[in-house]
This record gives sequence, C-alpha cells and structure tokens, in this order.
Amino acid sequence: MPNFKKISKNIQGLAIANRQKTHSVDWININSPGKPEIEYLRKKYNFKLSQLAASSAKSNSQRPIIVHELDYIFIILHFPVMVNSSGDKKEANGRIVAAEIEFFIGHGFLISLPSAPIGPLNDFFNLCKKDTGSLLSYEFGSSAILLYEILDKLLKYSYALLDNNSIAISQAEKIVLNEDQKKSAALILNLRHNLINTRKIMQNHKNIIKQLMVMESSIITREHLKKYYGELLNQTKNIWETLENQREMVEVLHDSYESISNYHLGNVMKILTIFYVTFSSLALIAAIFSIKADGGMPFINYENSFWIILGIMGLVGLAMLLLFKKKKWL
Repeated sequence: MPNFKKISKNIQGLAIANRQKTHSVDWININSPGKPEIEYLRKKYNFKLSQLAASSAKSNSQRPIIVHELDYIFIILHFPVMVNSSGDKKEANGRIVAAEIEFFIGHGFLISLPSAPIGPLNDFFNLCKKDTGSLLSYEFGSSAILLYEILDKLLKYSYALLDNNSIAISQAEKIVLNEDQKKSAALILNLRHNLINTRKIMQNHKNIIKQLMVMESSIITREHLKKYYGELLNQTKNIWETLENQREMVEVLHDSYESISNYHLGNVMKILTIFYVTFSSLALIAAIFSIKADGGMPFINYENSFWIILGIMGLVGLAMLLLFKKKKWL
C-alpha cells in the first residue's frame, strides 16, 4: 500500500506508518489553499472556521500565532525566502521576503498550509515520499516530532540565506573599497532590506518554540519534546546572533560608504569652488576693462591691448592657482 496519495491538484497526503508501532502520522500538505481546499478540511476535520479562513486569506498574518484548542494546535509561522526580481522564490541573489505557513497539528495528523509554494518544505515532503523510514517521526509515530523535523528543515534553510548574506557583505566590502559608489549604494540598500526583513520574520520564533516545548503528547515523553524543540530553540538563538553580527557589519559598510561619498563630494565641491572663484575674478577684470570711462581705460588704445588684458587675466589666474596650491587646497 503506497504511503503517498494525491488527493487533489493542491492537496497531497503522506502516511508515515511504522509497522512496529501502533501509532502513525498523516501529513497533509496543501499548497496555495483556496476555497476547495478549505472545504475539504472543513468536512474532514473539526477546525474553527476563523482559523480555516486565515489559511485561505490572500494577505499574510502580521505576527506568528499559536492557539491551543481541545483536539489540536493551530500555528502560524513566517519564514524567510529569497525572491528574484520577477518574484519567483528561489535561492538566488535577490530580496528576502516572508513566507507564511499555517499548521494544524493533533493526535496522528499534521496539516501544513503554505501561502505559496516554499522550496525547502516541498523538498522535504518529496524526500519523505521516497523514504519515510529515515524520519524520526517514523521511529516515534508522533506528529509533534514531524513538526520538529519540518521546522528544523525550514530553519536550516534560513542558515543558507544567512550564508548568502555573508557572501553579499563580502562582495559589497570589495566594491565599497573600490569606490564604485553607484553599485555600492544598491548593494548596501539591498543588504539592509534583507537583514531588516529577516530580523522581523525571525524575532518571534523563540517564543513560539518555547510554547511548543510544553505540548502534551500521549506518545512521546516531555523529555524528548524538550530535547528536540530545545535544539530548534538553539538554532533560533544562533540565527539571531548571526543576524546581529551581520547587521553591525552592514552598518560599518554603510558608514564607510557615506565617508567615501562625503570625501568625493567634498573634492568635487572644492574643485568647483576653485573654478568659480578663479573665473569670477577673471570675469571681474574683463568687466572692468569693458567700462567706457571718460578718460579712457588703460591699454584700450594700445595696438596689442587685447593680448595685454588677456595676459593680466592669465597672471591673476595663475597667482590664484599658486595661492590655492600654497594653502594645499589643490
């Protein structure tokens, strides 16, 4: 009897059953849930309509949620995913956004409802289709352990995104030092956006996992739950510490970029000021010699008056440049 069953276009079922155990787990994964999928859950399970409506909502929840009901636990969690410029979720240079997943977990079942297809979740589901025997949930026959394994895979994917951030920070550092201002600004802006989004997504995971550590289970002991969910808690702490370090590095890069930009801007303004002062002085000389005074202007009636005036202007300009050089403004 096959463990995998395709219930509909968006609904896939997987039975994780160990013949040596009396308990088994059904994992239902529903991608992009809509009205047909919600109706399927409404008929098969006694979930609250408000929670089912949240699963089919087009907009993401603003915060993680965990609700303990009588026969199940309802959870909303957000995880960071990378999207490229066209909006496709994949591991590539791009922007990090929040992907929402709702979970219904109870005795013998776990239902996952990602708001959009999420690579690491689908990859893990496909892996389970091929080999359920390697799963901890196969060994224990517990939906709580299956949830632990799913969260573990999603958190490890977050590590991969942090590694991408570290590579991008190294690239940005080289570009900033090479003084490529236009490219530096774009990279630093994208890095800051990604770090802010990741921090916002991950900041509440610790509290949710702490609540999951005290779940009641008739199959698995509390010591095992604390052990496995404690590992997830440590992962969230490590992720947060890495985010803090990366945030500090990006702020240093931003400060360096601003210092270099201000230095270049100061140089440009200095050169423009020197040109302005020099040429305005020369323009003043030209304006003086253009005055039609009654007694006549000096040199005006000379045969080479143009070249004499031009020479005076050149000497004044040269004197000003020598003065600027002496003051070390050049």
